[in-house]
Amino acid sequence: MLSTGLPQGAVPRLERPGPLRDRVYEALLELITTRALQPGQHLVESELAGHLGVSRQPVREALQRLNTEGWVDLRPAQGAFVHEPTEEEADQLLTVRTLLEAEAARLAAANAGTAGITALEELCAEGERAVAADNVDAAVAMNARFHAQVMELAGNAVLAELAGQVDRRVRWYYTPVARQRGQQSWIEHRELIAAIAARDEQRATEVMRAHTEHTRRTYHAREQS
Repeated sequence: MLSTGLPQGAVPRLERPGPLRDRVYEALLELITTRALQPGQHLVESELAGHLGVSRQPVREALQRLNTEGWVDLRPAQGAFVHEPTEEEADQLLTVRTLLEAEAARLAAANAGTAGITALEELCAEGERAVAADNVDAAVAMNARFHAQVMELAGNAVLAELAGQVDRRVRWYYTPVARQRGQQSWIEHRELIAAIAARDEQRATEVMRAHTEHTRRTYHAREQS
């Protein structure tokens, strides 16, 4: 483990081109989203700069931006810490997610063609393989891609933009319960695909609402599990 608590190999490569401060921001946000940097963890500018191979200035600018967006808490005389979401924060966001995704499922059932349904089936199969291999990171990534594909099939740009605003936080909340949700989550995805393929808007809405509610309840119950 590195001194900031990062597993070896967890530090992402800084993609080029683009302003350095933006690339550092994206790298740190990915580390937070995937929980390589844990909620409550102390973020030391010099150590993060060393891991990313940059000076402290772009790290400081990235931390300030992350603070503005609610990912990082800047505490006087203590420094920067990964934000620890409250149960209320998580509940509010996951409730909004349910509303957005249920509508996306309804629209997908109304609009999806054969190619779109095939894409969902392929993503679902990849997710099932990740779960079978106990690859949590891959399962979380495939879950995000599956839901993004449903949103794309919905064909509503405004809905997609709103969903994009909460997507990163959904991944943040989903990661600690991904193993617990496991295969059941992908069984529910299969049920959703069947409803979309049948062009059953009501069933697709119900399945997606139940699916996202299961994740919300699992998140809240995680401490007791």
